[in-house]
Amino acid sequence: MKQHRTRGALAAVAAAAALVLAACGGGGNEGGGGGGGGDAEPTELGFFTDKAAWEPQFDEMNEASSAAGQSTLSFTGYSDSAAYDAFIKQAFRTNDKPDLFTWHSGDQLAELVEAGLVAETTELWEQAAADGNVPDGLIDNYTYDGKQYCVPLNVVYWVMYYNKAVYDEYGLSVPTTWDELMANAQTLVDNGVVPFHQMNFIFEFVWFQTVVVGSDPDAYVGLQDGSVSYTDPAIVEAMEVWHDMQTKGYFIDPGVTTDPQTLLQTGEVAMANFGTFFTGQLNALGMEPDADYGIFAIPNVNPDLDKQQAIVETGPLCVGAGSANEQAALDYSAWWLGVEAQEAWTDAFGDVSFNPNVESPDPALTAVVEQVTGPDFQIHKRWLEATPVPIYTVASEQFGAFVTNNSDPMTHLEAIQAAAEEYWADQ
Repeated sequence: MKQHRTRGALAAVAAAAALVLAACGGGGNEGGGGGGGGDAEPTELGFFTDKAAWEPQFDEMNEASSAAGQSTLSFTGYSDSAAYDAFIKQAFRTNDKPDLFTWHSGDQLAELVEAGLVAETTELWEQAAADGNVPDGLIDNYTYDGKQYCVPLNVVYWVMYYNKAVYDEYGLSVPTTWDELMANAQTLVDNGVVPFHQMNFIFEFVWFQTVVVGSDPDAYVGLQDGSVSYTDPAIVEAMEVWHDMQTKGYFIDPGVTTDPQTLLQTGEVAMANFGTFFTGQLNALGMEPDADYGIFAIPNVNPDLDKQQAIVETGPLCVGAGSANEQAALDYSAWWLGVEAQEAWTDAFGDVSFNPNVESPDPALTAVVEQVTGPDFQIHKRWLEATPVPIYTVASEQFGAFVTNNSDPMTHLEAIQAAAEEYWADQ
């Protein structure tokens, strides 16, 4: 992975970034007009992302956009989310604003919109809807005060990837219940194999959302508006489940720096709880779906729930307001929404597309997405996007510490709840 700054070197940047939104507040989109026009000459756009591992796939996208007479992207990838977020916010204090960058939906995108840092894309959404290139409901993630900002980079469903050779070696079957999943994990541990991948940064919250939503989906939703406390018995019980899994040795050392796709390929971990973007990272290593790896929907922790629970996220692709190539970046965004670009995307990433007119080339991925989007499933926003930024900032640190030290869950939940109470008191 390519990483341009370390967490330690960013103390000054992070401090400065805290002032950015206030300093830029009240500003608007210098280009105005909601993203229309389309008269800019194709150029090389500065593109920044926290998805450093995706550089090979974006190289393929450059081939597709160039062949279509569109702009290409000059890729800069970060693998440290805190470093990336600080860099993006600081960039708007300079004359070198990003042309295109990836971000987060929900409260974190709302902050950039309110500060006038992202270009409006209302006209792009209107055209995409007229062409049938966006599904119903997706626009809600990009709408603020009746206008749209950014376009969807992707739509991601969070599922379990597993190494088929490891499963075959130990006679494991794809689990359909949580008890079966835990039994598989114990069999692996008994044979000296690490069952699950886990990280203490970027995706430190993944198992929290998995266990909570699979235990009590109403409590998971309640965390998002403050109606449920992080010290509520349902949340405490879910944290104890996670704590027990860690105590039993079900997770790899979260400090391991090897890429998760490599760990799954080599069998150093048997399973990885990831978004469907992970397919592209496995394919880039030459792994074949249904041959080298499989995918399944993660069973509910609570078997009495009426529906199977699943997590979905949509990540924005944003145009920097006032950037040097703002109109060219808006033109690229319009192209990105269309069938031509999204067919190239699914070919390059092996992922599903948000565009209903584009099918995934991966039958295994298509099957699991059809499953989780079917009538037997209830879909929820990913915890990161569903959580207000001030709460997320504290919680990500607490979850990272919990994953690293496997310490008393209540200590971490109390710290998160203190941040939640402070935030909701002002709302």
